[in-house]
Amino acid sequence: MGKILVTGGCGYIGSHTLVDLIESGYEVISLDSLVNSSDAVLDAIKDITGTLVVNHRIDLVDKNALAALFEAEDIDGIIHFAALKNVGESVQQPLRYHRNNVVGLLNLIELQQKHEVQHFIFSSSCSVYGNTDQLPVTEDTPMAPAESPYGRTKQICEGIITDVAGAYSQMKFINLRYFNPAGAHPTIKMGESPINTALNLVPIITETGIGKRESITVHGDDYDSRDGSCVRDYIHVMDLARAHTLSYQFITSAKMQGNLEVFNLGSGAGSTVLEAITAFEAASGVKLNYQIGPRREGDVVAIYADHNKATELLSWQPKYTMQDIMQTAWEWEVKRSDPS
Repeated sequence: MGKILVTGGCGYIGSHTLVDLIESGYEVISLDSLVNSSDAVLDAIKDITGTLVVNHRIDLVDKNALAALFEAEDIDGIIHFAALKNVGESVQQPLRYHRNNVVGLLNLIELQQKHEVQHFIFSSSCSVYGNTDQLPVTEDTPMAPAESPYGRTKQICEGIITDVAGAYSQMKFINLRYFNPAGAHPTIKMGESPINTALNLVPIITETGIGKRESITVHGDDYDSRDGSCVRDYIHVMDLARAHTLSYQFITSAKMQGNLEVFNLGSGAGSTVLEAITAFEAASGVKLNYQIGPRREGDVVAIYADHNKATELLSWQPKYTMQDIMQTAWEWEVKRSDPS
């Protein structure tokens, strides 16, 4: 059996998935340009699993470098995380986002076809649903117009995968639509370590709690929700990582009917931003300094998942709670902020 190529393997979700894949007996290699990550995480992966993962520092837009990797390695399948994902930045830099996310996917799938790599798992996003009025969303919920260029690139990429799957029956694809990953590995040896300014809610909360930020801004308190703040579905990163391993087991088995499946990966429940803040305060014992600010361009009002399909076909069920998410995230923040 060949190796699983994990693109974006040094990133937050990719690195945790590498751990779960290794612990499940798979041989892996990482591809990461390190534009938004650090290969220092490979030391933590070795510490946890005993396995040193090799990272190939390649930009997916560089097709020649990518082609050389496919020539050199025996690749059995691909789990594709690598993408730019900052919603606000995508509004300001749409060309960069389309080039990186869409061209990168095209290069990867073209080489997948050339080298007859059968299995491909795509890191998609709940942003493909847009500002939907159907809650919870199911895999059959129609896609509304994307609220940002980032979300549009994910819609485009899913469309490309659908077209390719329709044309080439020998290639198998799974699109995994993430909701909001958060938390850290239970050993607290690795977690979310943004190289650039953190933009996801949970690291912003923990950085505020430890004093790296003076306060946190809640973007809007006039939405149609329980307390006026946006509703999101938070999922522990190790639950998400586990779903990728189960997806790979599924795509390589006779259980998969057809050659394209889509799964929602979320907790199945929504929490408002203010409820997330309350959960952090309960887990950490730290009172958070926050303020209400204006709405943020590109934000949807509310979105959370129906994950019954993943439970039925992948035997996947989230096991970590919101309390676990905040507890591990806080412990990781304390550890990574300790100069000793």
